[in-house]
Amino acid sequence: MFAETAAATSTKSKNTSNVTLRKPDSEDGADLHALVSRCKPLDENSTYCNLLQCTHFADTCVAAEMNGELVGFISGYIPPKQQNVLFVWQVAVDEKARGMGLASKMLSELADREECSDIQYIETTITPDNDASWNLFRRFADSRRIRTETFILFDSRIHFSGAHKDEHLLRIGPFNRTPVKDALNH
Repeated sequence: MFAETAAATSTKSKNTSNVTLRKPDSEDGADLHALVSRCKPLDENSTYCNLLQCTHFADTCVAAEMNGELVGFISGYIPPKQQNVLFVWQVAVDEKARGMGLASKMLSELADREECSDIQYIETTITPDNDASWNLFRRFADSRRIRTETFILFDSRIHFSGAHKDEHLLRIGPFNRTPVKDALNH
């Protein structure tokens, strides 16, 4: 789910001033495919799937660019039957951009977008051994004083015939979102 080692996140923070966070576009599809392929253990999707992420789901994805190169990406979407949920599909950070807190910056940027203003929950799935993902999402929840809950969504034996680890659903929320007009009246 998240490709950044725990060791990389504990090193001294690098400068992120030359990193630009933005919505992706169709020209990012091939670069996203290459980025994910470099970020093991993330599951690779087809380039076509990555193109759809960069176009159909651009409002719920974040591209991080450094010196003109795609070095980070969060893919997410709003499930059709859960309009108050942002599901984070993958978080990828290139090795050259690790140790900067880039994943946290991308997640915060996404959660704070106008397009996500009705979101009450962030959900993601994480394997039990992916410490970097657990740390990223727990830090995010802790920094905003939001509770979390976890349960197995996809069981290794039932859903993957033992060929993949359990996928635990981590749910963050509910968010305390005061509408801007209400906040201005107080």
